[in-house]
Amino acid sequence: MSSPVPSPVPSPVPAPDPSPASPPAAPDAAPHRKAPRPQAVLTVQETRWLSPHLVRVVAGGPGFADLQDCEATDKYAKLLFAKPRLGLVPPYDLAALKDELAPGDRPVKRTYTIRWLDRASRRLAIDFVVHGDAGIAGPWAAAAVPGDSLVLMGPSGKWSPDQDADWHLFVGDDSALPAVAAGIEALHPAAVGHAYLEVDGAADVIPLRAPAGLELHWLFRDGQAAGTTTLLADAVADGPWPDGRVDAFVHGERGAMKALRDVLFRDRGLARSQVSLSGYWAYGREEDTFQAEKREPIGKILDD
Repeated sequence: MSSPVPSPVPSPVPAPDPSPASPPAAPDAAPHRKAPRPQAVLTVQETRWLSPHLVRVVAGGPGFADLQDCEATDKYAKLLFAKPRLGLVPPYDLAALKDELAPGDRPVKRTYTIRWLDRASRRLAIDFVVHGDAGIAGPWAAAAVPGDSLVLMGPSGKWSPDQDADWHLFVGDDSALPAVAAGIEALHPAAVGHAYLEVDGAADVIPLRAPAGLELHWLFRDGQAAGTTTLLADAVADGPWPDGRVDAFVHGERGAMKALRDVLFRDRGLARSQVSLSGYWAYGREEDTFQAEKREPIGKILDD
């Protein structure tokens, strides 16, 4: 958001100015605010369960034209969910609803990776992790049917694989699996490397179109709660480390990412430019709390 433009403060002794005077800013002028990102209202076309805890929602329709353009591989969007009982019709006027509705009744935002986006067919897919009735987005996706509305803002993105790297490293839990899968599929067919993927068990393993030289390591929690294990950091610390320059994509639960930060930067001596690292969620935190903590020391994985 842009900083508010301060009103001019008169000097105690005005200096003469030969140029024509500009009209003073209105003292009560409203500060400049960035326009809200446009919302795309898509229609669910199909859903498919990929595993016991992962459901894919495919959506498209005329609203596809309202999506922003993004060439990054790790495309992500802000999804908007409104309570059905309120009968709100998208796109939502979020500024007006902030004044009209109680905080608990306003549409909520959730960030999700776009698994694939096909502009030719005007469709996209988003994979949702589902753990029963927990959360907002997961239960919505589990119950979604063709004809439902999917409201999103974006997509945005920052990362694409470095095709000139000597090898590639992917690390993630269930929440990062869609982004990791998209990254793996974007690799050159001759790419090599390792991918460490944490899921609950063998039933949660899904097919990935990976280059023959990229070795997939599936790590199973076997009933332990997501976000409570050291599986990923241990596997990367103890696993093979090929020679050459690595390009790393490392995303998942915040605590696990902090442990991996130490492995990658302290132990392996990687440069920041070699690593895309962030937390998608935090164990024991609701989404809104997790997002707010990103501005606090507990929520920071990297110093800047």
